[in-house]
This record gives sequence, structure tokens and C-alpha cells, in this order.
Amino acid sequence: MSEVVSRDTPLAGQPPAEIFRPRPPRAAPASTLGVQGWVRQNMFSSIPNALVTVLGIWIVYAFFDTILTWAVGNAVWEAANRRECLDKVGRSGACWPGVIAWIPNLIYGLYPKDQVWRINLAGLVLVLWALPLWLPRVQSKALIGLSLVLLFPLLVSYFFLGGEKGVIWSALIALGLAGFLWALLTAATETVSGLSFSRFAVAALGAGGGSDAARRNGQLAALLALYVVAFIAVQALSLSFVPTRVWGGLFLTLVISGIGIAFSLPAGIVLALGRRSRMPLISLLCTVFIELFRSVPLITILFMFNTMLPLFLPVGVEVNQLLRAIVAVCLFASAYMAEVIRGGLQAIPRGQYEAASAMGLGFWQATGLVIMPQALKIMIPTIVGNFIGLFKDTTLVSIIGLFDLLSMSRAVAEDTRWLGLFLEPFFFITMIYFVVCFTMSQYSLNLEQRLSAGERR
Repeated sequence: MSEVVSRDTPLAGQPPAEIFRPRPPRAAPASTLGVQGWVRQNMFSSIPNALVTVLGIWIVYAFFDTILTWAVGNAVWEAANRRECLDKVGRSGACWPGVIAWIPNLIYGLYPKDQVWRINLAGLVLVLWALPLWLPRVQSKALIGLSLVLLFPLLVSYFFLGGEKGVIWSALIALGLAGFLWALLTAATETVSGLSFSRFAVAALGAGGGSDAARRNGQLAALLALYVVAFIAVQALSLSFVPTRVWGGLFLTLVISGIGIAFSLPAGIVLALGRRSRMPLISLLCTVFIELFRSVPLITILFMFNTMLPLFLPVGVEVNQLLRAIVAVCLFASAYMAEVIRGGLQAIPRGQYEAASAMGLGFWQATGLVIMPQALKIMIPTIVGNFIGLFKDTTLVSIIGLFDLLSMSRAVAEDTRWLGLFLEPFFFITMIYFVVCFTMSQYSLNLEQRLSAGERR
């Protein structure tokens, strides 16, 4: 801004001349950039906002100060029993020796200590099998991911259970091992040469210059040879039998939730497509199944499968209790996932269907290549939210006598040395649930950003 003033001695017969004089500069506005600007704009923009911010900071400080004082500051780390902990700090600090002594049981349940390496080996196989999904030069990520979901349970089932192997079970275990070896070899060959394992094997044997039929036969021969090697390895492997009644802890929770998650997504896709089908019978059956399992609490389904199902089976036929719980969880999760997928399908504009039809794509081609990928991207937050809920809902299996992570934490307080020790085990498993669920949530956010499915702000 500026001001205009008149000259003191104007010329005769003329109006006073105008002289430009700038006003003094004003102070610079408050910063709106960087951390300081964000804090000023979002936390101290007004007096009520500042009061709420100060109150929130005080609440967070008081909460974490109390938790850290109890869990770390006044905690007891060495004691022979709970009585000794109480003699040292009373109830003002945590008694961690009981939790430390029970950590193997909280993780593995009552699984034999000398056989725990089998669970650890299965975890290592899972990590190695999933590793190619994050390697940028691997091109067969979809096939590797599909093999992980379908074949990984076949391989690790024998690691967990062991015992005698029949011909059929040996063939299935060998199929899982062959899938694992194929995933590793494909990741290695595609990283080095850009060719999958079967194509690399054909090229290495000098058969890459033949006809298409010869190349296909060579690829099938390479895969068959890999399966034969896996079958021979499975025949040489012998593990002792571990009954499912001693499975427990975090291991059992991951088994139930992992199978439920892996089964619910493809089953939910099939049910959602079936409910939207134009064939009345298929649509009716899928709708009845979805509404039936969505209208009943999971705990009721667990009781039904655990108590009522044996009454409908022939005399002498008995289904494993863990298997009954897994089937109940899978069916329940599939019904909820079906509605999530159906919501994603309804969100796709009609023009996408018309465009796919105009390109000459059939129903399954249009669904698999155009419609379903978009629907899944739209519903990523809800799908992962269902997975997180399913992981937490597995605690309900403790109602039917399975010793999952929650049941094992309760068992700590029933130990004669640590009688009444409830708070510390529950706090420990709370941290485990938080880490797992937070990791799944962050992966969901990362996946949204990579697929450009999240909201842009």
C-alpha cells in the first residue's frame, strides 16, 4: 500500500501535484510451511484448538508415563515366583519373569520342545517363498503368489503334523515342495536371465530353437523332473507324529487365521460372482449361504461345528477338532468377504463392462482382466480390514477348548508359581496383536499407494 500527498507550493493556475510516498512495510505473516507451519495451522490455530492440543498432549504423556513406569521402571525381571515379585515392588511394577518363563508356550503352545524346529522351518519356507514377490526383476509374481496360497499348506502340513505318509499324502506334499523349489528357481532365473525356470531349463539344454511344441514339451519335462526330485525328497523325509491337541499359542492362531485368510479371498470372489449370476439357482444358493453365515455370530458357528456336527456323522466317523474350527472360520470369513467383493463389483461403472464387451472379451475374460482387478483395488482397505478382524476373531476358538494365544496367556495365571499373574501375559499378547495388525494395516496403505487406489490429497 502507499499514500499520495500534495505538493506544498503548487504552480499558479494548476492543481497541486501528487507525490508518491510508500507506507512503512508490515510484519511478515506467520509461517505456513514446514513443521512449524503445520503445528501452527493444525494444533494452535485458535484458543480452543490450543487448549484441546495441550489437553491431548497431557493425556498421552500421562498414559505412556504410567505404562512405561509399570512395564519398565518398576518392573521385576528376575524372580522365582509371583510372591517374590510382590515382595519386591508390590503391585506397582510388572512381574516379567513369569511371562519370560512361559514365552515358549505362548508362541508354540504345548508343541514338543525338541520338535519346535519344524515350526521354525515352516516359517523360513514361508519367508523364502514370499520373497520373490518383492524382487523387482521377477516377472512371475502372480504365479508365485498363487502357488504360495495353494501349495504352501500342502508342504507345511506334514512339517506340523508328521506321522505316516500314504501315497496320496506323499504326492500332495511333493507337490507343495515342488512348488517351493519352482518359486525359488524361477526367481533366480528371472533375476539373472529374465526367463522362468522351465524356459531357462529348455534353453540351457539347447532345445530353445525347436518348434513351439518341442519347447512346450521341454518345459513340461523340466517341471516333471522337478516334481520327481521333490517326491523322492519327501519319501526320504520322516517326522514323528504330533497330535493337534498339543498345538497352541501364537502358532495355532497363525495357522487358523492364515488358512482362513488364504481361503476366504478366492471363496469370497466365487460367492460374489455367484450371487450376481443371472442363473437363478446359482444366485439363490450363494445368497442363502452368504446370508446364513453373516446372520450368525462366529462363536455360534464354532459351537455348531464342534458340538452338533458329530451328531450328523455316521457312527465311528470322527473329525479332528482343529479341522472343525478351521472349516467354521473359513466359511464364516468367506461369507463376509463375498459381500466386500460384491460391493467392489457394484462400484465399477457400467461403461467398463460395455468396453470389455466391445473388445470382444467373454464373461470370464472381462471379469478376470478388466472388472475384478479394479474391484479388488477399490476394496483393498476393506479386504485388509476383514483380514485383521479375522486374525483377532480367532481368539474365539478358546471357547471350544483350543489353546490359542489367548488361552495360553490365561494358563500363565494357573501355574502354581505364577498364580494370579494375569495383567502381564495379557499385556504381552496385546503387543503381539498390535504388531501383527499394524503391519497388515501398513502393508495395505503401501499397496494402495503402489496401485494408485488410495485417495490423493
